[in-house]
Amino acid sequence: MKLFTIPNIMTLGNLLCGCLGILSAVSGELTFASYLIFIAGVLDFLDGFVARLLKQHSEIGKQLDSLADMVTFGVLPSFILFMLISGESLCNTNSQPYAFIGHASPNLKNFLLAFTAFILALFSCLRLAKFNIDTRQSDSFIGVPTPANAFVVASFPLILEFNPEYKFLILNATFLISYTLIMSYLLISEIPLFALKFKNFSWASNQIKYIFLMLSIILLVSLQFVSIPLIIFLYIIISIINNFLPKKS
Repeated sequence: MKLFTIPNIMTLGNLLCGCLGILSAVSGELTFASYLIFIAGVLDFLDGFVARLLKQHSEIGKQLDSLADMVTFGVLPSFILFMLISGESLCNTNSQPYAFIGHASPNLKNFLLAFTAFILALFSCLRLAKFNIDTRQSDSFIGVPTPANAFVVASFPLILEFNPEYKFLILNATFLISYTLIMSYLLISEIPLFALKFKNFSWASNQIKYIFLMLSIILLVSLQFVSIPLIIFLYIIISIINNFLPKKS
């Protein structure tokens, strides 16, 4: 059994991004931690693509993928949320979003509430374990995938950096905790969601996917990082609508 295949090395790169991201988050470098999540997302997509291309599928690769995803798309987003929630009150009084980190103690109430952020890590773990044994999820998803949640969380520090007018929302502890609880439920929910996998590229077979991709591109171009939470919300809504449409035999 080969351990260091190209797909496995890419998966380990995903894991490395998660480890460096956690270190960055606890150091107050939330923007850099967010970029690492997106880099890991690219590696997470490419490792499966390369495995199919080189015919290097393996059971160890499947297990590595889940373990790496747990760190990068489960634990790291929780640390980012923890830092945002615990420092919310001080962040609102500083021109620099993370100036409080390492220089002052956050509001005690918010600091204690911030531990709810780790609920997301627990439910991400449940989601990944469920995915590994659920045979229904070969061509679609049941519940929100962990990378989708991670991308939303990663967008929060980037919105703060490039769209500070939304600071009132991103640094609101109530909003962040509510997001954590709602998304934790959606991760393990029984809501069927389409996967961006193309068996062919015909319009008739992939209408929903093409519509979603076109709307996502429009949102990205017009709203940049603010579009990321909207795209994930759009993904969930379109999937729910798709579930009620008649299926072609």
